[in-house]
Amino acid sequence: MAGFDVAAALRWARMDPGKMLARRPDEALPFANEDELAGQPLLLDTCAYIDQMQGRAPRLVEQLVEIRQVNHSTVAIQELMHTLGVLNPNDRRTAAVVAAVSRQIEAMPDHRVFAPDTEVLGRAALLAGILSRLQGYARDARLKALADCVLFLQARKLGFTVLIANAAEFDLLLQLVPTGRVLFYRAGDRSRLR
Repeated sequence: MAGFDVAAALRWARMDPGKMLARRPDEALPFANEDELAGQPLLLDTCAYIDQMQGRAPRLVEQLVEIRQVNHSTVAIQELMHTLGVLNPNDRRTAAVVAAVSRQIEAMPDHRVFAPDTEVLGRAALLAGILSRLQGYARDARLKALADCVLFLQARKLGFTVLIANAAEFDLLLQLVPTGRVLFYRAGDRSRLR
């Protein structure tokens, strides 16, 4: 296995604008709509699983998941499992959450689950560092940015589109790496398609 090419990653990171980024208006972002049901394979962000399990996923997301090829990242599995670890085992609601998350993860076909490689992990760490510096993120936000960057760059490398409700963070990633592919949706908006 070849080592990680630090010099190539640093050359790639020349997109650093050296200043804080602002979230663009929704009209400038790639939000899902009924005209885009068919398209590139999807890589689901953790929020897409949670919105589906909690019944907050809009009909449009349900249709996208039914029509497009859906892929899964070990990053989302990691975040879902972290959620289970945080739950209080003595809370009566915990068993239902554990069961729902377990069903979700176990339903992921092995051939559609992808782990990020060394290149993705290295570049994502660099990108998350740049984003954290530019935006002045505190420690918790830095860790979240790292997971987001890994998922974003993993999808980019595999030719997938990230399906996500988190427009605030992923818009910043699109500004830094415009070749990434993201499709945003609004959670809880179940009335958009009837």
